[in-house]
Amino acid sequence: MPGGRLTQQERQRIALGLADGLAYAEIARRLDRPTSTITREVMRNGGPTAYRAEAAHRATERRAHRRGQSAPRDTQPAARPDGRDAQAVRAYEEKLAGVFVQSGLPRMMARVLVCLYTTDSGSLTAAELVQRLQVSPASVSKAIAFLDSQGLVRRERDEGRRERYLVDDDIWYQAMMSTARSNALVVEVARQGVGVLGPGSRAATRLENVARFVDFVSESITRAAEQAREVLYARPEDPQARDEGAVRGDRDS
Repeated sequence: MPGGRLTQQERQRIALGLADGLAYAEIARRLDRPTSTITREVMRNGGPTAYRAEAAHRATERRAHRRGQSAPRDTQPAARPDGRDAQAVRAYEEKLAGVFVQSGLPRMMARVLVCLYTTDSGSLTAAELVQRLQVSPASVSKAIAFLDSQGLVRRERDEGRRERYLVDDDIWYQAMMSTARSNALVVEVARQGVGVLGPGSRAATRLENVARFVDFVSESITRAAEQAREVLYARPEDPQARDEGAVRGDRDS
């Protein structure tokens, strides 16, 4: 399948196909292009009744020219006011976002969450997120709405009445409890299958084993989360107090 931009000849064939009343899918098949490519091309250039090959080609060239004149982004991250290695921080943020994506978060939601987690305050406004991520306000708004619905961020108003987005210290605990509740449902429904399929059958045994496994693991996770919850509220140690404690320990020994 050919890639890249549509050629002028392809646009002429699109115009002929539209004039013949062909569907986008048929035009795409004849050009060996994705249907979505043809749909975007036509709708971006006047729609099926007003599409003109020459005009569409000139418009595409003008858009490409404007993009070419845009100032290229600086590939080197700007110096950070906190003194951290900007390049190392950016690389780490990309790595952490990738882990979040692998765990099931959409890419933009993962990037927003990483921004909040790697900020000392754990709090940013929409404008700050837009600036840090170099994305549109709409992208940030959509990401925040999703993260909020999942309980991964919370909102509050600052003194200037601006809405700020925060990562709560308790988020991971709540996420574990949510997982445990989901697992409990898996256990319940799996065991319902035992009665339906007949106790003693291979299928019923399989479902019962799944239920026992998930139940045991879920209970272990819940117990561990309860025991470790206070870890989420730990604060950085005072270096002086830590050193004094070490000295006292040496004396006691």
